[in-house]
Amino acid sequence: MSDDVGARLRALRTLRGISQRELAKRCGVTHSSLSLIEQGKVSPSVSSLKKILDAIPISVGDFFTMDMESRDQVFYGADELADVGSGEVVYKLVGANRASRALAFMIETYPPGADTGREMIAHQGEEAGVVLEGTIEITIGPETRLLGPGEAYYFDTNVPHRFRNPGSEPCRLVSCCTPARTF
Repeated sequence: MSDDVGARLRALRTLRGISQRELAKRCGVTHSSLSLIEQGKVSPSVSSLKKILDAIPISVGDFFTMDMESRDQVFYGADELADVGSGEVVYKLVGANRASRALAFMIETYPPGADTGREMIAHQGEEAGVVLEGTIEITIGPETRLLGPGEAYYFDTNVPHRFRNPGSEPCRLVSCCTPARTF
């Protein structure tokens, strides 16, 4: 068990970006004792382990149940963004491969004349976005507004809505909606 505790402690400390010396200082344990625990040469008492974990901070229960092996991808190259759009509209979804995604964060591109369809769409959640370039006409319920670069929106997606590019140049915007939608 001491090997498991030591390896787990080292992985957690590294994950949190804390040096051995810093953690030892925070929890009042000698650097050499902490080093021996992480190497699996010494098994800490429950009270010593709690003292160390309190300095991170993490509970003893979370420490033993935390999945240290599974790491979701954090950074994405432009070619790793999944296109989940349809028709002419391009939705580049960030983190499409994350199983526990809680939101949909996208870079959207609407060529001139493109739209989300004649029918208004509605779904559970909230959506927000900001226009990067071009213009986009957004209809939310009875309200319609033309937004340009730097302008933003935020609305309850239960309200029927529609996006359309009436301009002569492509519109690019960044958006986020919750909960994460499956496309």
